[in-house]
Amino acid sequence: MSRIQVLDQITIDKIAAGEVIERPASVIKELTENAIDAGATAVTVEIKEGGISLMRIADNGCGIEREDVRCAFLRHSTSKIRSAEDLFHIASLGFRGEALSSIAAVSQVELLTKTREDEFGTRYRICGGKEEELEEAAAPDGTTFLVRQLFYNTPARKKFLKTAMTEAGHVGDLMTRLALSHPEISFRFINNGQVKLHTSGNGNVKDVIYHVYGREAAANLLKADYERNGIRITGFLGKPVISRGNRNFENYFVSGRYIKSNMISKGIEDAYKDFSMQHKYPFVVLHMELDGEHVDVNVHPAKLEVRFNNQQEVYNAVYEAVSQGLHEEELIPHITLEDTPRASEEETRQKAAYTGKSGNTGKSLPVSEAEGIVKETAEAKKEKRKLPPPSERDLDYFMEEMKKRVRSYHEQNSAAEVKDISAIYKPEVQSMRIREAVSYDVHEKSLAKGQMNLFEDKLLAPQARPEHKIIGQVFDTYWLVEYHDNLYIIDQHAAHERVLYEKTLKGMKTREFTSQMVSPPIVLNLTMQEKELLETYMERFIRIGFEFEEFGQDSYAVRAVPDNLFGIAKKELLLEMLDSLSDEISRNAASELIDEKVASMSCKAAVKGNMRLSAAEMDTLIGELLTLENPYHCPHGRPTIIAMSKRELEKKFKRIV
Repeated sequence: MSRIQVLDQITIDKIAAGEVIERPASVIKELTENAIDAGATAVTVEIKEGGISLMRIADNGCGIEREDVRCAFLRHSTSKIRSAEDLFHIASLGFRGEALSSIAAVSQVELLTKTREDEFGTRYRICGGKEEELEEAAAPDGTTFLVRQLFYNTPARKKFLKTAMTEAGHVGDLMTRLALSHPEISFRFINNGQVKLHTSGNGNVKDVIYHVYGREAAANLLKADYERNGIRITGFLGKPVISRGNRNFENYFVSGRYIKSNMISKGIEDAYKDFSMQHKYPFVVLHMELDGEHVDVNVHPAKLEVRFNNQQEVYNAVYEAVSQGLHEEELIPHITLEDTPRASEEETRQKAAYTGKSGNTGKSLPVSEAEGIVKETAEAKKEKRKLPPPSERDLDYFMEEMKKRVRSYHEQNSAAEVKDISAIYKPEVQSMRIREAVSYDVHEKSLAKGQMNLFEDKLLAPQARPEHKIIGQVFDTYWLVEYHDNLYIIDQHAAHERVLYEKTLKGMKTREFTSQMVSPPIVLNLTMQEKELLETYMERFIRIGFEFEEFGQDSYAVRAVPDNLFGIAKKELLLEMLDSLSDEISRNAASELIDEKVASMSCKAAVKGNMRLSAAEMDTLIGELLTLENPYHCPHGRPTIIAMSKRELEKKFKRIV
């Protein structure tokens, strides 16, 4: 065996870099967080080839003193903390002092920085951990990093990078979360010369959500505002109609730091459980503030994970904040029927001007011709009818803004000949340019005027009950109810499921239950872990009506079940209940979890579709919905009620245009 020896510093830095720098997004995360800590109000991030060949991070922060530049690239050099005691009160995003040394060890770095007090800035070049140049240079206030050829001296690491498009996608996700976590900072993200994200930095989280996720997401948000036991949670919750197929849209930040936490995700998803379909995940943007003494952010080199010393309190706070926000408004989906008429000649010409293409030839229109069509279309419309204000005619407003931007583009690029309007409005940037042209306020006002606000008059409010007009049942499954200027359609099965679920849950909490013997008994053959779980929570199961008897080694016979589960309880469902108690958070909330599982099992006794009900039975069911905590979704997340406005029906019959 070879003798033990101490590695040289360059090798040490390259190995250490593997803990912090995984891909281009890791570099940008560290340097952008440094810019935020430096007090920047504007940060620009530019990448080429996914960041592999070039990354530029520029900010207008405080800059770095010339005498500190060399020191900044040494391992464990930082301006954020001074002693071990400071780790308990960390208020900055960076503090470990590993980022710059790790980045410099595996790339070619050029730093240009200047403080407000200095007359000249400083340029510093360091490649592969070796200093190459330090000199005075002209520079704006703030700091700019140019990072080239990532992993150029560690080819084995470079092989694990994905395609340029994939790496750019990771950077885009990062910039999105940075913009959401710090809405007071203007972020600009440029990929291969194209602006992909540009936020205003006005401090409004909702504006950032609009710029990043678009109009539909911004129009379907509920506010979250919660504070208890020193934990404050604010932000926005997506309505169930914008649920997603993965957890990528769960954005939560602790003291401005984006993190990943199974415990926080579980709190969010548990609160949404009654509102979302299975395998659907909520859209949330939540900001959490709590005392630094309760959070350990020093458990992960990239600071993506944190540890809480009051984990159950944090889970409860997240659950209550989300649950409280979801119960503020009446969450009845409003449906619209899309018109797909044959396009008229005028609409075809209008579309040609909007997309920059004429007919089926695939050829682009010259800018001058496109502007002419826009003008002609606008004038023709004015002759036919009086146009409403700009905020109510989005398409015309977009067209006018596009025309202005074409002119602006020509003025700024007079030396370049632009022959094709599609060169300006490429598909990948068209959406972003439209959003820049029309402010979010215009969209929000348009939505408020153009659609009916269902939340002013609540169908499921006690004072509304006398005005309900039950029209009848269709397909032996759905009930039609008229209320004011809306038609409500109620799914009898989903509604009855919700009623049974909450009734059962309430009965178990007040201990109003009876047991029913089952014969033959249900035999559970358990693993050691399942047996331990059952014995741990045996008392709780017995209290709600179960009776167990030992039935040989690691087996139990279920002799009785709660009366509402008689004929429904099966071996698989009972084992599923035990499985759900296997993680730590569920164990801490075992009482509520067991109750919820039993209640959800009772839903199998609900009235089914294709069963005819009388009007009196339906009226009783609606009356029971009024008393529920969440009457808008069944326990599995499906909606119980949907609505269509009178206005929408009149549009379909061409009574109004």
